[in-house]
Amino acid sequence: MSLFEHPKPNDIDNWVCVLESGTEYEVDMAKNYLSNLKIPSNILSKRDTAYSLQIGEMALIYLYVPVEFEKKARKALKELEEAEPLFPEDEEGDSVE
Repeated sequence: MSLFEHPKPNDIDNWVCVLESGTEYEVDMAKNYLSNLKIPSNILSKRDTAYSLQIGEMALIYLYVPVEFEKKARKALKELEEAEPLFPEDEEGDSVE
């Protein structure tokens, strides 16, 4: 693998990767959201905890769903991404009270 080549998610029989991120909380939030919609999912973390890396291929976290739930999961994650924020910011970047 080249230093500048983006790593691909692992191929897992009957499962498909629907999200990859370098931030654990983002993947956990997506997993919880899918769980609320009764969509099963599993997280595969490639984060190297020995070095506390949070960037690069040694820090990627993947979210997998069963193949039969792929379309529903991708649609749900797209809707989550496009949703209005719960706490909108005012013009100066502060939260509105």
